[in-house]
Amino acid sequence: MNTFENKSVHIGRKIERVRSLRGMTQAQLGERLGGISKQAVSKMEQTESIDDKRLKEIADALGVLPEGLKKFNEESILYCTANFYEGSHSVNTNINTIVNEPVDKIIELYERRFQSLKEEIIEALKGKA
Repeated sequence: MNTFENKSVHIGRKIERVRSLRGMTQAQLGERLGGISKQAVSKMEQTESIDDKRLKEIADALGVLPEGLKKFNEESILYCTANFYEGSHSVNTNINTIVNEPVDKIIELYERRFQSLKEEIIEALKGKA
């Protein structure tokens, strides 16, 4: 049995972040995983390592690829999104391993987050003036 174990990478946190980015509640993910409880999903999201078979089930429920879930990191998505909007056509191909859906959904999520951060920075700068 292969187990995804990497002490520098907490797979449960990645699952939680991807679930959140997908706009899915713990209860919804639990339902997609065969009706497990919200509490079971919460416990799973606190787990540092998960065996490959279970990780595939979770990835399928989240609508992502297992490899994308393992390699998920927000910096690479932000980098990809920034390059896309700066007119660069060299979009990082790792984005394809993250989800089975169009890149527009990822971009939409990060546009909202970017706008929120931009507004926070503007407010903070106004406060210092």
